[in-house]
Amino acid sequence: MPVISFASSKGGAGKTTSAIVLATELAQGTDVILIDADPAGRLARWSTLSPLPPRIRVIRSGGERSIQDEIAEARRAATFVMIDLEGSASRLTSFAISESDLVIVPTGDEQQDADEAIETLAQINMEARARRRDIAAAILFARTNAAVKSKLEKHINGELRAATRVLTTELNRRTAFSSLHNAGGGLRQLDPADVNGIDRAIANAQAFAAEVVDLLEEVRHAEVA
Repeated sequence: MPVISFASSKGGAGKTTSAIVLATELAQGTDVILIDADPAGRLARWSTLSPLPPRIRVIRSGGERSIQDEIAEARRAATFVMIDLEGSASRLTSFAISESDLVIVPTGDEQQDADEAIETLAQINMEARARRRDIAAAILFARTNAAVKSKLEKHINGELRAATRVLTTELNRRTAFSSLHNAGGGLRQLDPADVNGIDRAIANAQAFAAEVVDLLEEVRHAEVA
């Protein structure tokens, strides 16, 4: 079953939020296991705030010595496996990337974020060469403005899209997404009386999940060919 890692060498890029949004959306129709491999433990914390949505399970990784076994076991138990990686290079990160079918690299519309995203892609490419296998990777613009972008933001966005694979869908800066870290659960468990724009966030999450599924299918066909 597909393994999707969320990687970034920069903290605060949106790894955990992106993983939660994708996992809770895909879990509307199938089983998903999330592995928290970040020492910060934000994913594990989210899982304790409220009852998890049905068909989602969260595992706190035991570290570099156990991550590959954790991934193998999760593959057997769920349709999708997602790994929230720490924001720095490490043996654990290397092991997880080597087991991944797709690595998603969240980034913002700022130059520093874009530079870190390119650095993370270079790390993934090095891992792919070392393992002598292709490891698909794509940049995800996260925490971006849902309205009009500034001239600089448009420039950075366009430069990255011209240089490498970038998901068409962006996860915009939305109250509903950030509220997940306070309330737990998924978007559909949020209270509309407390959180604005839940419907727009769900539509954004659906587009994100659909594009990831399509990309995984593209990767699978490429491997078969």
